[in-house]
Amino acid sequence: MRERRPPHKTRERTKPTDNAAAKRVTLPRALSKLGYCSRTQAERLIAENRVAVDGRTVSDTSAWVDLATASISIDGLVIAAEVKIYLMLNKPRGLVTTRHDPEGRPTVYDCLRDFDIPHLSPVGRLDKASEGLLLFTNDTEFAQILLDPVTHVTKTYHVQIDRIMDDEDIAAMTSGLRHDGELLTATAARRLRQGDRNSWIEVELDEGRNRQIRRMLEALGAECLRLVRVAIGGLELGELPKGAVRALTEPELQALRRKTGMERTRRN
Repeated sequence: MRERRPPHKTRERTKPTDNAAAKRVTLPRALSKLGYCSRTQAERLIAENRVAVDGRTVSDTSAWVDLATASISIDGLVIAAEVKIYLMLNKPRGLVTTRHDPEGRPTVYDCLRDFDIPHLSPVGRLDKASEGLLLFTNDTEFAQILLDPVTHVTKTYHVQIDRIMDDEDIAAMTSGLRHDGELLTATAARRLRQGDRNSWIEVELDEGRNRQIRRMLEALGAECLRLVRVAIGGLELGELPKGAVRALTEPELQALRRKTGMERTRRN
C-alpha cells in the first residue's frame, strides 16, 4: 500500500527571535527605521504597490525584511539609511513643542530653521511655559528607549517657587502627593537657594506624567514661577544659550546609551 504523506502545512509567518534575526523587521517598520516615512505612510505605499524588496514588488504590509541585506526601493529608487542626527535645544519659554500649531503660536521648530532634516522629532516634550533641555533626533529607536519608563532615565529640573520651601514640603515631594486622584512622586528634591519671598529647588523625575512638577506644587499650595530642565540622564544643558542648538558629542551619546542599556544590546 502506498504510504500516505501528511498534508502540507503552510509555514506561518512568525516574528524572529534569535540574535541572527535581530535586523529583521516588518517592511513598514523598515521604511520608518530608514527614516523614509512613518509606518502609516509606509503601509499606504506598500498597498499602492510602490515598494520593492530585492527587485520584487511587495504588497503585504506584514512581510519581514532583513535590514542588513535587503535592497528596498520606492518607485524604482533604492533608499538608504538616513544619517542619524542627535541635537539638543535650550528651549525658550513661550514655544510649543510641535511642528505645526493650529493656533499659529511659535514652535520649537522655529529654532531649527538651519536643520533641513526630515522626520526630526523631539524626544518627549516641554510645555509652553517650561524651558531648557529638549532633545531632537531622527533615530526612532533611540527616542523610544529613552522615553520608556522601564529604563528610568532621570530628568533634572530647576524650579522657582513663589514661596520658601521647607523640609516638610521637600519630603512630601519624594514621598508622594495626590493631585486629581493621581499619586505623583519625585525621585529626588532639594533646595538650591532662596530669597525673602521665593526659592529655587532641584527636582528629579524618572517618569513623564503631564505637568507633573506643576501639579505637585499645586498640591502643596505653591505656584511655579519658572521651570527649567537642566539635564537628562546625566546629559547637562550646560552653558548652551537660550534658543541655541548643538549636536550631541559621541561620548554624550554613549553615556545615554549606557543609561538605557542600549550599549549592551548593541554589543549582543
